[in-house]
Amino acid sequence: MEKLTLKKKGMSIGDMYPAVLTIVLVGIVLGVGLYVLATFSTQISSSTTAQTAVNTTITGLATFADWIAIIVVVIAAAIVLGVVLSSFGQQGSGI
Repeated sequence: MEKLTLKKKGMSIGDMYPAVLTIVLVGIVLGVGLYVLATFSTQISSSTTAQTAVNTTITGLATFADWIAIIVVVIAAAIVLGVVLSSFGQQGSGI
């Protein structure tokens, strides 16, 4: 088992499930967090520092949410490259 982990290059198909689960969890947390912050934003009077802080946090989280699509593409590319590299790296085929 130890030899298999030492020769592993890149991500494999087995790494796809935890990666997708993590992205879905991050999306859910971002969605709920943005919803709660938007609710707070409407309940706070507009002239307070708290309103500014909540709006800044909403902007920051929304900017991070824009990067999720790029993160998914990078994870998918890493999995594809890992599968391709592992298929060419098989030794002892006897040819």
